[in-house]
Amino acid sequence: MLDQDDILSDDEREALATVTAPRAAPQKVLIVDDNQRARDALASYLKAKGIRCLTAQNAQRALACLKDEQDIGLLITDLRMGPFDGLELIRQIRESDKAALPIIIVSGDADVPDAIAAMHLSVVDFLLKPIDLDKLMGLVRRELGIA
Repeated sequence: MLDQDDILSDDEREALATVTAPRAAPQKVLIVDDNQRARDALASYLKAKGIRCLTAQNAQRALACLKDEQDIGLLITDLRMGPFDGLELIRQIRESDKAALPIIIVSGDADVPDAIAAMHLSVVDFLLKPIDLDKLMGLVRRELGIA
């Protein structure tokens, strides 16, 4: 009697799984910045590159968005904003069910202690404003798994 597992080779099984598996929807980037111009400019740039984006004007709205939206694959946040800053936002995310979410910090006003604190919170990178857009796009594509 022929075992069904022997009908297909491992390569054939993998190819079949690739073809028949449902395609995952592209994940979104959540941009958090209290400066509307900076937030909108970054969202427009990413959207022009084919990246789906959501925006939040502060950390509280970002946390609500993360709770409501299941397909956020990356967070890009400013550091300096109220009522609590980007580092506190990251701390709260790291203590939540979204703890593994990749996070990139962009800041125009950061110092060495901020950068060290960010690295202890396992951020992907810490970019200073004005942002190197080529570097940012490389990070975004890598974190979202886009070729």
